[in-house]
Parts: sequence; C-alpha cells; structure tokens
Amino acid sequence: MSELEKKLKDFLELKKQYDHVTTLLYWDMETGTPKLGQQAHVDALTYFSTRSFEMGTSDELEQMLQALSEPKEYEALDDTMKFIVTRMKRDMDKDKRIPKDLFEAFVRAQAEAGNAWRDAKNASDFSMFAPHLEKMIEMRKEITGYTDPGKEIYDALLDNYEEGMDTETIDHLFGDLKKELIPLVKQILAAKQPDDSKFKGHYDVDAQKKVQNLLLDYIGFSKDAGSVGETEHPFTLNFNSKDVRVSNHYYEEEPLFAMFSAIHEGGHAIFEQNVNPAYDNTVAGSCCYMGVHESQSRFYENILGRNKNFWLPIYDKLGELLPQFKEITLDEFYHEINHVRNSMIRTEADEVTYCFHIILRYEMEKAIFRDHVPVEKLPELWNEKMKEYLDIVPANDAEGILQDMHWSDASFGYFPSYLLGSIYDGMYLEELEKELGSVDELLAAGKIREITKWLNQKIHWYGSTRTPKEVIANVCGKEVSAEPLIRYFKEKYSKLYDLNV
Repeated sequence: MSELEKKLKDFLELKKQYDHVTTLLYWDMETGTPKLGQQAHVDALTYFSTRSFEMGTSDELEQMLQALSEPKEYEALDDTMKFIVTRMKRDMDKDKRIPKDLFEAFVRAQAEAGNAWRDAKNASDFSMFAPHLEKMIEMRKEITGYTDPGKEIYDALLDNYEEGMDTETIDHLFGDLKKELIPLVKQILAAKQPDDSKFKGHYDVDAQKKVQNLLLDYIGFSKDAGSVGETEHPFTLNFNSKDVRVSNHYYEEEPLFAMFSAIHEGGHAIFEQNVNPAYDNTVAGSCCYMGVHESQSRFYENILGRNKNFWLPIYDKLGELLPQFKEITLDEFYHEINHVRNSMIRTEADEVTYCFHIILRYEMEKAIFRDHVPVEKLPELWNEKMKEYLDIVPANDAEGILQDMHWSDASFGYFPSYLLGSIYDGMYLEELEKELGSVDELLAAGKIREITKWLNQKIHWYGSTRTPKEVIANVCGKEVSAEPLIRYFKEKYSKLYDLNV
C-alpha cells in the first residue's frame, strides 16, 4: 500500500467517526428521544453532519483523490480502491458545489421537518407540516441546482436514488403495469372475496414482537449483527455490515402489519449484513441504489412472505405465539395475506394495489417539480389521484398525504424505487427458479436460507459496486422489463380468485 493510499484510508477512518455519530443520533431520535429532548439532538446532528460534509468536500481530500486518480497511482490500486476513488471523486465534484451554509441549514431543516411531520400526522393536520414541506422542496431544488446544473430537476432526483433511471424509462415501465393491472384489479374486486372476520380481535403487542423475532431469524437476519427498535414508521439503517438496525410499529387490532413490516425490513437488513465486509464505511458498501434495495425487501415480503409455502414450516409456531391463529387455517391465512382491496395506507396495501400507491406518489412528485403545484393544493391532488386509481378518498390527512415520512427529509425521487424493486423481483424470481428450482418446493421444505444464500451471492455481496442496470444484467442477463412481474401477478391471482386472465 502506498503512503498516499494509507493517508486516504486514515482520512476516511476519521470521517467515519462523524458519520457513526450522526447515524446513532438519527436512530435515537426515531426510537427513544423524548419530545423535549429532540432539539438538542437536532443541534448535535447538524453539527456532526456538517463536520462530515466539510471533510467530504475538503481541499485535502480533493488533492488526495486527484493524486490517486493519476495513471501511475491508480493502476497500483486494487479494484475496490479504484471504485472508491472514482466514486468519491465523482461525488465530491458534485457536493463541493453546495455552499456549506446551505448544507448546514438543510440538515437542520430536515430534522425539524421530521419532527413536524410526526406531530402533524398524530394531529391529522397537514397545515402543521406544510411550511416544512415547502421548505424541503425549495431547498432540494436549490441544492440540485448546485449538484446537477443544467439537468432537469426531477430526473436528477430520480438518478440520486436509482442511477440510470429517468422519467422516460419509468413512464414506460409504469405504463405497462397500469395497462395490465387496472383491468386485473377490477376482475379481482368483482370476484368472491375472502372472509376476514376471523382476523378481528386484540393481539398482544409483546406477542407480536416475538413473532417478529421468529420471522427475522427464519429469513436469515443475524441478531449478532442487528437489533430492533419501535418507531412511528418502520425503517432500516446501518452503521456497517456488523450493525444493521430495523424498526417496526405495532397495532393491537392488526397483527399482519407488523409481520410483513418485519419481513420487509428484514430483507433490507439481510442485504446490508451480507455486503462484502471489506467495503464497510466506504462508498462501496451500503447499497445506495434504492430500487435494488427495495427489490430485496419486497422480494422477502411479497414473493416469499405472501407465498403459502413460506408459512408451512412455521405456521404452528405462529399459533403458539398468537393463539388466535390456532383458529385460522393456513389456507384462510394465505387468502387473507393476499386479499386484494383498495385501501388508504401504502404500507398496509396488498402487493397488487400497492403498485397504484407508488404510481400516485410518482405522479405527485412530477406535479411538484414539473407542474409546480403549490403545497397547499397537494392534499386535494392526492385525494383526486386516490379516487382515480383506488376509487376511495381519505377521510383525513393522516390516512392521506401525511401517511409517509419520506418527504419530510426531502427524499423526493425515492418512491418510484419501491415499484422498480417489485419489477426487478419479477425478473429475479424467474432466474432463481431456473437455477434453484421451484420456489414453492424450496419454501415448503423449509429451505428459505438457500434462497437467502442465492441473493447473498448474486446481489448483496456487491454493495454499491454495481449499478441497477449492471445488477439486472449480471443476475438476469437481460434489460429491465415489467413483463415478468405482470406474469407473476396474473398467474398467482387468477388461481387465488378463480379468474380467467
């Protein structure tokens, strides 16, 4: 290792300490900090985030990256360090254009907006959040003007979360889904619906937490490298591959939400726990492509978790932890977890109508950044689109525009990643079955860890070193298409609802 490379690694080790603190502060703010203690955490988060940003855009780092990019130095690096130097230099070229005072103000505004969103959601009052949302929109526009000058803002935002994706590509993929799913859902809703009366009742929260632990262990989440917290909106974060944390929310009258949130967040966490540990605390680690990341959480949640055979080896254990399920047959359970119905809340939606929830949010974001719809008009537009796609209208802001936290931290461009992830999943499923055989048979035999191992080897290990298009090319050998997901939906739901599709 050259002296220059060692100097860069030492520099990154120091920067890592600031990033570690900011991650811990965010986790604590979401899971344990009392209301009156939030401001002190906001101040600390702003301080440490700003120090990390200063290091990441410093002249010292720029000079090291420039020197290591020179042919003689660059060729002496191993492949991982080549990727790190190239990616960091690219990111620095963008980030260095952001004024320091703007970045510092943005971090503070994000934290304050997050607190305002929680208060507004609990009060079901959009007006409490509206000024913060407007600030997030304007600050994101301003920052994007610095990082991506001359580029259309919303395409730049999409590219932040899923490199290589733009509205032209997404419009095509989502258009294919709409064309096929709108008539499919109409057929499903016209068919005989499962009886959900057996699922009504009170479900002990402590017992639900034990079910969560069962599910996380079952799919391959390592408790030695992870932990679980409780939050308003479930999420996953990681310090590195050895410390990955998931959170959940529990409803005493609705046990399925926490079950599938556990499986979903567990999918995110398994990804992070199985990235090549040599990438820890570098830009090669923690996958930054959100469509690829969501493909893993949604693969576990839907392709596996909503398959009847997933539950076959553990259904008796579920009944032991939540006795109500002793009175519900596995077949009844299977039909209920795949019960297609138009519903208000995205995170509680079935896997088919979920697609409309994402298309709605994608179109809302285009309305914000391209049509310049004023913030005060957004709840009305949201309700119009709910009526258009799901034929229902929210009764209040909490079950409407305030249900998601993503806009509170200016994560505009993130929502399409969820549906891109599902599209990728249709492709992964076909390839996995070519290589390992029937997923139904693997799950029924309790061999879910073989599927997890396949995903570890094909996707997780590479962290951020492969772009979404490269992931799809390496795993599936073809370009992205919605057709496999459409086939999956038609085959599965024509059997469940006895349809002629």
